[in-house]
Amino acid sequence: METVDEFLIAERSYSDDEAKLSVGLANIHAEVPDVEANKDKILRIASIFKERGVNVGVFPEFCLSGYFWEEREDCLAYMREAVAEKHVEWIESELQPLLDGDLETIVLNNLTAAKQKDRFLNRTFAVGRGSDYLADENSYDKVFLPGIEKDYTESGRDDRLILKTRHGRLGFTTCYDYLFSELLREYSMVEKVDAIVQIASWRAAGARDYAGMNRRTDHYYGELWDCVMPAASATNQVWTIACNAVGGHGVSGVPFWGGSGIWAPSGICLIQASHVQEELVIVHNVDIEGAQESEKDDFDYAFDFKQIYRPLEDGSTFTRDLS
Repeated sequence: METVDEFLIAERSYSDDEAKLSVGLANIHAEVPDVEANKDKILRIASIFKERGVNVGVFPEFCLSGYFWEEREDCLAYMREAVAEKHVEWIESELQPLLDGDLETIVLNNLTAAKQKDRFLNRTFAVGRGSDYLADENSYDKVFLPGIEKDYTESGRDDRLILKTRHGRLGFTTCYDYLFSELLREYSMVEKVDAIVQIASWRAAGARDYAGMNRRTDHYYGELWDCVMPAASATNQVWTIACNAVGGHGVSGVPFWGGSGIWAPSGICLIQASHVQEELVIVHNVDIEGAQESEKDDFDYAFDFKQIYRPLEDGSTFTRDLS
């Protein structure tokens, strides 16, 4: 562990093959309300990723704006100014020029304006060297909306994003989306992605009390993160590259779990960041496709699934009805 520009860095190598994927995860805290501070932090981290030979740098959900809070008028006024469309000049003049040499893509998440007044889309977008990163083909609008997000954002409904890279096929989910098995099944069995990039502001706190069994936790949502990432990776035989926010919300004080990390298609966690402090995770030379094929040599879940289930007409839904 070392410190660069005030950021703790955990850097590892998966293999010696420099042709494989090097990924950087920003397990960071977004300042609220302070878009300019967040832009400065993103730029500093992206520069570190570039210097360290990262190919794909990933930032958490709401990394530009920060998360919502209850005081609606104040929150709306701030978020209207924080939408990605109003920061295109910064992306194109400051961030995009970093994309040369090894650094190919920077994955960001922020709000964009929806058609309905005072509503937004929660959009993850892949900033490349020349791509129209906010266009539908390069972005993903969060589908499943929890709690307060229903008051401010609209669902992407049937949205999916598959990014075809020289390292493999990457699918995208945002936070709560990852809990819905049908979406992950579409990615793994229909789209045949090699990895799912999970972007999140996944909170930590949540009480569950089972007094009769002498079991209680005040960090239910955080513990759920640590359970679901390996389970979904294993049962779908895909990599999960997950980047989560960490630290407390600047207005509401709600804590986010952090725990950004990489889970292999076996479900094994290869590396995981702190649950309480900012940290950058860099892993070099990850054999995305090779490890997935190796896992399927043992048990190929998709093949076995399709021996029992058949796809319906649209190809994304399956049934056991053989009639």
